[in-house]
Amino acid sequence: MTRTRASRPFQGYHQEQMSDPEFATAYRTYEPEFQVAREPIRLRLQLGLSQEELAQRAGAGRPNISRRERAPINPSLRFLGRVAAALGAQVGVRFRPLEAADG
Repeated sequence: MTRTRASRPFQGYHQEQMSDPEFATAYRTYEPEFQVAREPIRLRLQLGLSQEELAQRAGAGRPNISRRERAPINPSLRFLGRVAAALGAQVGVRFRPLEAADG
């Protein structure tokens, strides 16, 4: 009989990993890129849209949407604006002091 390990909540795992200074530095470095990929996915799924439906609404090809959801690339603000508009949202950029970003 194969024994499966019980999964633990991501939040606990994340907090544990963030206690490693090297991991925390890398995470903070790449977090904005991950967020650029995560947020459109979250909104697309919340709206019940397929990648194809989002692509049609944004005037883009489905492969373009797919690539941006899975690959660590830096899409242009123009493209992000088109995707956001297709999702009934808008792009927002903010700069936070490092102290606030760490907390």
